[in-house]
Amino acid sequence: MTPSAPTPAYRRLSVEERRSQLLEAALSLFAHRAPEDVSLDDVAEAAGVSRPLVYRYFPGGKQQLYEAALRSAADELRECFDEPREGPLLPRLARALDRYLTFVDQHDAGFSALLQGGSVVSTSRTTAIVDGVRRAAAEHILSHLDVADPGPRLRMTVRMWITAVEAASLIWLDEDKQPPVDELRDWLVEQFAAVLTVTASRDEQTAALVRTLAEDV
Repeated sequence: MTPSAPTPAYRRLSVEERRSQLLEAALSLFAHRAPEDVSLDDVAEAAGVSRPLVYRYFPGGKQQLYEAALRSAADELRECFDEPREGPLLPRLARALDRYLTFVDQHDAGFSALLQGGSVVSTSRTTAIVDGVRRAAAEHILSHLDVADPGPRLRMTVRMWITAVEAASLIWLDEDKQPPVDELRDWLVEQFAAVLTVTASRDEQTAALVRTLAEDV
């Protein structure tokens, strides 16, 4: 008699592994539905666990789970702009945007719900998490500009462009992801160069930066 194959041993997940599993399930749901349309039962079903288990890890219920999922998404968005400081600036920016727009594409409705601030579960804490992503993105870009002490006009220009990227991403989703993502990326890079040029006419620090960028082309 041929012995049957051994049944794989059940492995109990660690606390961190289980928490990560629940967050992944929640993010997957938030990627396609607005947060207010996702219930704890939905998360439990997606993760293949019971509702009480979800409460065990997130005793604050849906609000706590939503904020934890938002922090996880925010961490991923911050990493999008973490580009090695090698080679010309604008290609570096294009690579960072590729990662950012990939995140937008994959999270779709969830990205809109998280950043538009229209969710019924939005709080001052969730607003601070999203604003932290914007500030981190701006700091990454300013570090790539290699300006020792960026002045207010240059800082404002970079933060305005970050806001424009966010708005363009939301509009892109509303427009059924048109134009094609690579065209959107190139367009946003060109807009960055354009707003720097406009600021350069009023700020010598930015003008010097624009001259340096022109040498990289």
